[in-house]
Amino acid sequence: MAGELPAQYQMRLPYELLSGLANSLLNDTIFEIVKGLMEIQHVTEKHLFQQRLQLVNQQKIESEEALSSATKDDELSAMKTSLEKKHKEELKEMDMNIILQLDQKVADQQGILEKAGVPGFYVTNNPLEIQVQMRLCDFIIRLSKMDVPS
Repeated sequence: MAGELPAQYQMRLPYELLSGLANSLLNDTIFEIVKGLMEIQHVTEKHLFQQRLQLVNQQKIESEEALSSATKDDELSAMKTSLEKKHKEELKEMDMNIILQLDQKVADQQGILEKAGVPGFYVTNNPLEIQVQMRLCDFIIRLSKMDVPS
């Protein structure tokens, strides 16, 4: 599996790391931890997406109500511009909050896997290191789906 990765990731996965990872997977506990973390992440992502959709829908309703109450064309134009600016700012703030929550979720997952003794996992916000850890998670998930004889 490591051989299928782009060279920039292969060089960050030495034999010792892959061997240690394989060793840690002899016990099904790591598979269960990763599966649990994946489920929690999916629930979190769905929840955050629903919050964002709710805000967008509230903004549409607010716009429709405000624009229907406008009486003059110049008043309508000014109100529309003001609302668009306000809504854009609210959405940007929500998106930034969502990103912070997702970043925190990544750090939590890294910490849990590090405490579980999974090689290659430690808390970092380095994008390349996170990509390597994502590849390791992918290996774990793919291996968990393989039918291995006892």
